[in-house]
Order: sequence, then structure tokens, then C-alpha cells
Amino acid sequence: MAAFDLTLEHVRAAAARIAAHAHVTPVLHSRSLDAAAGARLAFKCENLQRAGAFKFRGACNAVWSLDEDTARRGVVTHSSGNHGAALALAARTRGIPAHVVVPQGAVKAKLAAIEAAGATLHACAPTMAAREAKAAEVQAATGATLVHPYTDPRVVAGQGTVALELLHQAGALDALIAPIGGGGLVGGCAIAAHGLDPSMRIYAAEPEGAPDAYESMRRGERWTAFTPDTVCDGLRGTLGEPNFALLRAHAVEVLPVNDAEVIAAMRLLWERLKLVVEPSAATVLAALLRHRERFAGRRVGLVLTGGNVDLDALPWR
Repeated sequence: MAAFDLTLEHVRAAAARIAAHAHVTPVLHSRSLDAAAGARLAFKCENLQRAGAFKFRGACNAVWSLDEDTARRGVVTHSSGNHGAALALAARTRGIPAHVVVPQGAVKAKLAAIEAAGATLHACAPTMAAREAKAAEVQAATGATLVHPYTDPRVVAGQGTVALELLHQAGALDALIAPIGGGGLVGGCAIAAHGLDPSMRIYAAEPEGAPDAYESMRRGERWTAFTPDTVCDGLRGTLGEPNFALLRAHAVEVLPVNDAEVIAAMRLLWERLKLVVEPSAATVLAALLRHRERFAGRRVGLVLTGGNVDLDALPWR
């Protein structure tokens, strides 16, 4: 089953599968942020999800989709942090081994979370080619099942439960904004949202220092010739091929933001909602404020994807 063959029913099945393990995260509102945006905002707080990020949903769905014989051999992935921690925790809920390939330079707080969840770490060079090669090596040595961070259809369906849950909590929305790195979250949310309301607009917030989704949509073909340079460590990955197909199928508009705007949005979320979010999560508010004319007077859902901040590395410290 290709990721772009997923339907609302796959997302609903994922929601049922992970219900015993994942948190139902809250939706918060702020009158002052509504006023600043000129819109009615609903913030989906996945920073309060298990393992500190939405990634637990997709990882949990993937782990609990495996048959018993396959599960016993464990799971493997490559991740800069949040997906690795999520897969490690999901594997622990099922009592199976987890192996996580991590690039050099990953956020220390995220590496600590992966280890705390009981996974075995495997270091590699900070390139996508090195990550994939090392994951293939570990998979061959262990017999573990590869759970790709964003192109595995089980992961994409699990991430789509964010939108399913948000719409149940917040009611009808005119638009939804989620951050984009590899594209699994935006793709899954688009499937769920459009399965319920085909008229909803879907937006992806992307740092200018990792512009592959924006450029891919602008060019009409997948573009990956970039070296990421952004504070948004969770969005440095390459847009997946099936995920690009989902963006096009659901007419997703990519909204670029710069790092200064992201940091300012982090501070606003801390001040107004009293929430600790990581830079990748703050892109959604940064995008809405930069492109506010698109959202004036509309009901907008914003996915705050994670809260795993390395406080010692904050740029204003």
C-alpha cells in the first residue's frame, strides 16, 4: 500500500490501534494571538504527546501493525531525534527491540530521550545517504523491520490522527497548518482533513533554510539539491517522494519562514500559551503571522508538533 493510496479509513484504523497508548493532546486558544493574527486559532498541542512530539502516533501505529513473528525481530529507523525517540517508546510498549541510527550533531536532549526509552543507538555521518546506508546495515544484521520516519504508509496514517483528533475537538476549520520536513505529517493530515471536509485548505510551514517542499511545489517536480541551514532541526530531512505526491494531490500550499520569525514565534507561544515548543513546531505560528492575509477572519488549526528543546543551545542564551 503506497502512502498516497491511504484514505480516511486507514487513518481511523490507526486512531483505534494507538488509542491505548497515545495521549489525546489538548487544543488551546489565545485571544491575544487571535487578535494578532486576525483569525480564530486552534493550537493542537502535540508537544504534550508521549515522547514530546506527534511522531509517537505514527511510530506506535507502525509498531502495533506488525504481526507477532515480525515484531519479535524488532524495528529500526534513522532519525535526528523525535521519530527515533517515538519509535523507541512505541517498541517498549510492545516489548520489542528498537535500533535508531542518529546523525552526528543531533540535539542532545533528543538523543537522551531515545536512550532513555531503551533503544540501541547507531551513529553515522550527518547526511541522508549515510543515514539510509547505516539503517540498511543494521536491518541486515538484526532482521528488524525498517520504519521510515515519513514515507512508511503506517507512519503517515498514524500522523494523520493529529488532524482527525483536532477536528473532533475544535469543530469545523477553514484551514490547517502543519510543519513540513519529510512530509509525513502534512500528508497524513491532508488525507484525514479532506476525508472529512474536501474544502479545507492545507498549508505547510517550511524554514527557508530547508526549502525542498516549496521548491518542489514551485517546480512541479521533487527537488532535493539543498544543504539544510536552519535552527529547525526536525525539518532538515528531505521531502519523501510519496509525500510530494500527497502534497500535489491535496493542493498543499507551502509557506516559507525564516529562523528569526521562528524564534519570535517560539517566544510568543511561551508568553501567550505558556508552552515550551521546539523551533520546528513554532514554524506554524511564524507562517501564519508572515502570511496573515491568507487567514484573515478564518478558523485555523495549527499543529504544534513537538516540545523537545535543547535549552542550552537556544540562540538568545
